[in-house]
Amino acid sequence: MLTTTSPTSSAAAAATVDAQYFEYTSSANPIGAKLISRVPFRNFPPSLYATGETRIVPLDLSAELGCRGPATGPGLCAYFLRINAGEVLTLAPNATSQVSYVISGSGSVTQGETRFPFAQGDFFTLPGGDAAVLSADATATLYYVNDAPLLAYLGTTGVEARFAPTLYTAAQAQAELRKVSEEANAGRRNRISVLMGNANFPQTRTVTHVLWAMFGIVPPNSMQKPHRHQSIALDFIAGGNPGVYTLVGTELDKNGDIANPTRVDWEAGMAFVTPPGYWHAHFNETNENAYVIPIQDAGLQTWLRTLDIRFAR
Repeated sequence: MLTTTSPTSSAAAAATVDAQYFEYTSSANPIGAKLISRVPFRNFPPSLYATGETRIVPLDLSAELGCRGPATGPGLCAYFLRINAGEVLTLAPNATSQVSYVISGSGSVTQGETRFPFAQGDFFTLPGGDAAVLSADATATLYYVNDAPLLAYLGTTGVEARFAPTLYTAAQAQAELRKVSEEANAGRRNRISVLMGNANFPQTRTVTHVLWAMFGIVPPNSMQKPHRHQSIALDFIAGGNPGVYTLVGTELDKNGDIANPTRVDWEAGMAFVTPPGYWHAHFNETNENAYVIPIQDAGLQTWLRTLDIRFAR
């Protein structure tokens, strides 16, 4: 039996000021009720970082998302970094995880007692909680993602590092991808790619406990069938000629193809957003390999058992 009481003091009355109640069926789906916007499609061209001064370029969709910026998705922000030769850039986000891919150039990164070089094609991860300094020997450009928007939403600071700074060299990453692509059944797989992992996260097999980073190839004159997942994908195009593209949409037709898709034409050096829950398929109508690097919050989604990745038959 439910009982009710009435506030009997000013303190009790003050404690009820922010309390609200909503009818369940009209409020349980805030996207359908237009209380929260969907993650928007957006492309970000390489011209954003191709020239100019040393700088951090946030790929900011916070206005569309209705959250504190900068943010490219509800829990992630992607950036382009440009560091001119002989200069430095400091990264000090309130974040648990940072992932970078070196688009061009070379230099070094220092965080705490750790220092290592980086060069074109390398990946590296940095934990939060300590500033990192990136210096360029030759003008360097990087694609960089962190989970600062997630911590801003949670209202959390004082991050404890869950992993050490980790380098994934271009030579090793490319060798692992080549090995996977040359396996006998590679052409029958939904994607030909490798996931970057970290020994601290054996259950999720992801690059950090929050982020996942994939290095994938779309071979010449091929099509990779649709798949979907509940993590946002912040995709960087590491290589590809005109004639490579992605189709994205919310539904499949009876043939397993994406119905009424949006087309994203690839340009080497660009980034684009694949919203969570959307089917997406890659097409390469050229005679050269194309390369894609999706960075997602799938480490967190996998740990929560909510990634719900599905593949078209």
